Amino acid sequence: MHKMNRRVLLGGISASALGAMSADLAQARSRRRFFERMRQPIGLQFGIIGADTGRDIDASFAQVAEIGFREVELSNLFGRTPAELAAAAARAGVKIASLHLPLIAMGGPTSLSMASDPARIAEAMGTLGARWAIVPILMIPSTYRPRPGERMETGLGRAIAESGEDIWKQTAAALNTKAAALRPLGVGVAYHNHNLDFAPIGKTTGWDILMRETEADLVKFEIDIGWVELAGIDPVRFFDSLRGRVKLLHVRDIVRDKPQSFEISMNSPIVGSGRLDWARILPAAWRAGARHFIVEQEPTAGMPTSEAVRRSFDYLSQLRA
Repeated sequence: MHKMNRRVLLGGISASALGAMSADLAQARSRRRFFERMRQPIGLQFGIIGADTGRDIDASFAQVAEIGFREVELSNLFGRTPAELAAAAARAGVKIASLHLPLIAMGGPTSLSMASDPARIAEAMGTLGARWAIVPILMIPSTYRPRPGERMETGLGRAIAESGEDIWKQTAAALNTKAAALRPLGVGVAYHNHNLDFAPIGKTTGWDILMRETEADLVKFEIDIGWVELAGIDPVRFFDSLRGRVKLLHVRDIVRDKPQSFEISMNSPIVGSGRLDWARILPAAWRAGARHFIVEQEPTAGMPTSEAVRRSFDYLSQLRA
């Protein structure tokens, strides 16, 4: 009996020791740098690096790579062909993850949008090596007309508010249609939010309508978490409600003293210098399904944008979460 008790005691001690060791390993693992631990590159919204991005594509991609970014998202084609962009990205050792395509045509007959033929979109995306076609904003109301002296963002917000639920339902229907046409061609469709998505429309919001009326297996999301936070929503709880539908994250910070707002107006600072808690947000975004993390910020006063972007990269590359 004495021997049995001793064996049980030693076994319990061993189990406790193993448990403590496992806890220590888990804690050590959690202290590792987030992007190193997840083995994911830090991405950049290509084009914010400088005003001359489209003039010298090779120099722009080289600058992005020199900072340390290995993945980019294209906000447009910068007047170049997909083949030209893909070649320049390859020379710099940078991958193109995604391309913003508005729901309606915004340029001439050679421009690319979600209104383009699906086969043409898929061909361009294949050439770029990009997986995700991003709808950067909801459908623009046909009633939108800027008033004299009115900022574009203010006028757009007004027109969207005046459209009520209808414009959001039209957007949801268009997203479903485009995603259904592009998925068999190997292209995923994701919607990029703004803060006005969360503005009240009676007893609902535009975001609620999109969530309710888009097909979850077809339409995914690129979450700009800065806009979410600016609308007064807790980022971590928001991600917890979206598991499985998030594919990309716009890493955008908010200045500490900016009040909650639904107006599209922001001067986002260097990532890590604002009020967002990235050590909580990045793991929550990962749990929700995000696998592309793309730095997005506006020009920073008193500092070249390239330097501001470099500081954002340096902060994120060292972040432990």
